[in-house]
This record gives sequence, C-alpha cells and structure tokens, in this order.
Amino acid sequence: MVHSKQGPQSDLTKLKDVLDEYASVRGSLITILQKAQEIYGYLPKDVMYHIADKTGVSPAEVLGVATFYAQFRLQPIGKYLLMSCQGTACHVNSSERIITAISSYLGIEDGETTEDGLFTLEKVACLGCCSLAPVIMINGEAHGNLTPEKAVGILKEIQNTEGAQ
Repeated sequence: MVHSKQGPQSDLTKLKDVLDEYASVRGSLITILQKAQEIYGYLPKDVMYHIADKTGVSPAEVLGVATFYAQFRLQPIGKYLLMSCQGTACHVNSSERIITAISSYLGIEDGETTEDGLFTLEKVACLGCCSLAPVIMINGEAHGNLTPEKAVGILKEIQNTEGAQ
C-alpha cells in the first residue's frame, strides 16, 4: 500500500461505532474489515489506513488480511452483484455455459464491473441452492434452473428496468 491518500476521501465517521466497539479488541481485524465493507460496499484505501491507525495494526497487515481473504473487495462493486455458483451441482449442470453467456453479454470477466457500474460478476464456490442448479444470485435473490438464454434475459430485464428510471 502506498502512503498516498489521494483520490476521493471516504466518510470515516461512518466507521466510528465499529471502531469504538472493536478497535481495542485483540483479533478483531477481520470483523472490523467485514463491517467496513458492509458500510462502504468495498474497502477503500483510506478506510484501511484509518483502521490501521485506530487499531495499531500496520497498514501492511491490514492490506495483507484484506487481500488474503476472498470475501474482501478492494474495488467498488456494481449496483447488481451477480454471483455465479461454481459448486458441484451447478458445475455438472453446465454452470460454465451460464458464466460464459453472462461474460459475453456484459463484456466482463469474474471480478469485473461493467463500465456503467450496473453489474459486477463474481464466481463463488457454492450458493447452497443445489436443487436449483445451475443458479446465480443477484443481490441476494436466487435465479435457478438457468439456461444461457434465461440468464441473459434476466440481465436484459434489469437493464430495461434501470433504463426506465
């Protein structure tokens, strides 16, 4: 992490209650990072520096934890987070065809966000919806028994709804 704090500044007051509760609790860095990500949607650089400062943990250690665990995001996500299940049931039911169709339609790969900021695509190990395989989850809502055409249709529906706003 470079010691440059340039770029947009996050509202660090949003993190005050979390830091008041956990900053002095030994071993609470992951909890603090989880709660920070809930607040900001990802872990902005200035937020990680602030956490390091308030907890007495080095910025390198904060970044190390944030990059080690797949649950943490260092970039903002789109308005719609598309989680594509890669578990066994989905895999044997052609989940790769679903992810290929979504990637092709949106022009993004795993971990990327569309230029308009509408969609972020994320492959996940399992969504726990095996009876619906293959399945994607969009902002917490499961869409199952998918075909590539059905998956793209859901995305088009979201785009149409967003275009109407």
